[in-house]
Amino acid sequence: MTVPPAPAVPRLGVNIDHIATLRNARGGKHPDPVHGALLAAEAGADGITAHLREDRRHIRDEDVRRLMAESPLPLNFEMAVTEEMLAIATALRPHAACLVPEKRQEVTTEGGLEVADATVDMAGFVARLGEAGIRVSLFIDPDPVQVEAAKRVGAPVIELHTGAYCDAPDAQRPAQLARIVEAAALAAELGIECHAGHGLDYATAGPVAAIPNMAELNIGHFLIGAAVFTGIIPAIQEMKRVIAAARAG
Repeated sequence: MTVPPAPAVPRLGVNIDHIATLRNARGGKHPDPVHGALLAAEAGADGITAHLREDRRHIRDEDVRRLMAESPLPLNFEMAVTEEMLAIATALRPHAACLVPEKRQEVTTEGGLEVADATVDMAGFVARLGEAGIRVSLFIDPDPVQVEAAKRVGAPVIELHTGAYCDAPDAQRPAQLARIVEAAALAAELGIECHAGHGLDYATAGPVAAIPNMAELNIGHFLIGAAVFTGIIPAIQEMKRVIAAARAG
């Protein structure tokens, strides 16, 4: 089985969670993550990602409703595998939903979703989201066992967790990149579209973007941090340049 060819240049989804983190640190309305999404669209981003966590530590329910109403870009709704989030997603019907692991005590997502040995009905969640017209992806480690499990539960898309690659010392980074390359190749063999994200910056995004069947990168924390110094539009435009140059080269 094959998937449609990856785009000539991988799409860039911009995660706006940490604009909301800054807002929530003080309260009030500013900075507004929805305004950030509008600027991302102006900068040429291909989509917006937002994670509605159980504890609402950054993105809030109203943010998601406003993103659906006001942003011209498709929304990738990151969500835990819970009935609460399933109800929200199927009511709002975003373009995509990415199922992610979630621990209340973690600072950020620490690893990929356990699909092979899942303790919940993963296939049921994938099917119910798909029936609502939502493109479903699973955020998993670049592990062939997890890629094959994603196929078994019917996920049309996976997003490979790139944290271990980004955090690795320089000498170990090629081995971590090889894991991503191999997982992406297996996804293509199984007919699954392949995305990647977590921890990517200007230095690490290029090698991942260069993987031939990589269709999309989702990047947030680094871009919001870079925006403090350059503004969000130049930060996103530079990431788009890095991605395009890597695929071309």
